[in-house]
Amino acid sequence: MTTGQVLPFNPLDKKNLGSSVAEALVSATAHPMSALPPFNGVGIYAIYYCGPFAAYKQIADQNKNKSDPRLPIYVGKAVPAGARKGAALADPLQSRSLYNRLTEHAESIKTAENLSIDDFVCRYLIVDEIWIPLGESLMIGKFAPVWNSIVEGFGNHDPGKGRYQGMMPRWDAVHPGRSWALKCRAREESPKDILRDAQNYLSNIVFPTSPHFIGI
Repeated sequence: MTTGQVLPFNPLDKKNLGSSVAEALVSATAHPMSALPPFNGVGIYAIYYCGPFAAYKQIADQNKNKSDPRLPIYVGKAVPAGARKGAALADPLQSRSLYNRLTEHAESIKTAENLSIDDFVCRYLIVDEIWIPLGESLMIGKFAPVWNSIVEGFGNHDPGKGRYQGMMPRWDAVHPGRSWALKCRAREESPKDILRDAQNYLSNIVFPTSPHFIGI
């Protein structure tokens, strides 16, 4: 290729396709986590924190406008039932996986002793399952949400009887309340240590100048 030559834009390039999915998500309506209306579908979602918890002040400062938050604290996906076994539903709109996943998260927040569900909003995007992993990956890559990295374990499920020998997730150590997490092995690091890591992380990352993926 000649030096300085510009390649033609390819709308079908994987990154461009993924960017259109992520852009649709960050442009979607923000809903209070405390009052999600039931809906069908699978897809991706972003959860935003807008409250007074000191360790997340830099996040909350980006989300002062609850109707148009900019910085997710967590990004996730909900795939059709059976997708991990190669047996996804023929019609993903018959699934409530996305709604169920968000309500599970809402319950986790409600049980936490030091969080309020009223301080959280979310965006979600119902999308064909083929685009779910790519959209989620681009969202996490751009925003580096702290609950996807430093304060991990928010999306964990109850491991079930006989599997509590695993270590308590970092999220539960700093936001205690989920009964199943109390059955897990205690961490050697203290909640204060974890929150210090989170604050250092948020102090050292560069927040995106725009939450958008297209037109910037």
